[in-house]
Amino acid sequence: MSEVNRYHNIYERQRLIIEEKISKVLDDKKPDSLYGPGSYILQSGGKRLRPLLVLLSAKASGGKLSQVYNAALAVELLHNFTLVHDDIMDNADKRRGRLTIHKKYDVNTAILTGDSLLSIAYELLLKDCKQNTNLVLSSFNNSLIEVCEGQSLDKDFELRQEISIDEYYLMINKKTAALLSMCCNIGALLTGASKQVVNALSAFGQNIGMAFQIQDDMLDIIGGESFGKKIGGDLVEGKKTYLFIKALEKAKGDDQKKLRKMIKEKGIKPEEIDEYKKIYEKLGILDDARNEIKGFTKKALSKLNKLDKVEDRNTFIWLADSLIKRSK
Repeated sequence: MSEVNRYHNIYERQRLIIEEKISKVLDDKKPDSLYGPGSYILQSGGKRLRPLLVLLSAKASGGKLSQVYNAALAVELLHNFTLVHDDIMDNADKRRGRLTIHKKYDVNTAILTGDSLLSIAYELLLKDCKQNTNLVLSSFNNSLIEVCEGQSLDKDFELRQEISIDEYYLMINKKTAALLSMCCNIGALLTGASKQVVNALSAFGQNIGMAFQIQDDMLDIIGGESFGKKIGGDLVEGKKTYLFIKALEKAKGDDQKKLRKMIKEKGIKPEEIDEYKKIYEKLGILDDARNEIKGFTKKALSKLNKLDKVEDRNTFIWLADSLIKRSK
């Protein structure tokens, strides 16, 4: 078996364990009107990247996976809480190819479902807090605050004409990267890692989170349909992604006017997507995005020299590589 297949199998084995545990996390809870929608969103699939970062960080810190399964579930519930509320704010129809909670049920049910997921996340996290409890809870809570701040910035950007790349980076650092950083942080803290290892894994998570979000922006243009998302959906919705902001910086003449039109009209028509994609290609925006993804990934990998075991370093290297090469 090749090294790549071996690490993939490790990841997949743990993902399946997480899937099984997630499918049971709301079992026997009543009323069904609350926990039925919760089960629906939790069973809608996904990469389960966040819980797996908790597990891999615990292992890299010399701990046992059994020490952090509840914490791994907790971060996935926290993540899904944010998705439910984001979908309400964005009035999104689909999530992972399925109806969003507020479309399948109603807005009030979705709000309550999200709140219950967050509450149960704390309950699960506390089950694994045998050491560093204050630090773990602080990390978990601070990441939630940052996600809310990031979402608020994202909504602010919708109303603004000009957004700099630095402002965009601040927003995705809070909205996406902070949560991945926290997953690595608590995985290490719960298993008693040294401060050096905790900080190194946290920085890995933060930088891989930045790369992950820019990759997500790019996939909206080059691979969106492969994961139940319409190609060019961000443009149709008028979102100011890395690609759009970078294009606005570089564009001149008619291209600049075209991009400004999207801002003015708060989105484009689906039939205009190819035209905007051609502007991105002409300006080299996709290459710019790829370079930024590689840059943040390189920063993430540079933190791994604090890990003692080669196998742990290689697992994270494989994970980073698979995230860069993903098509969904």
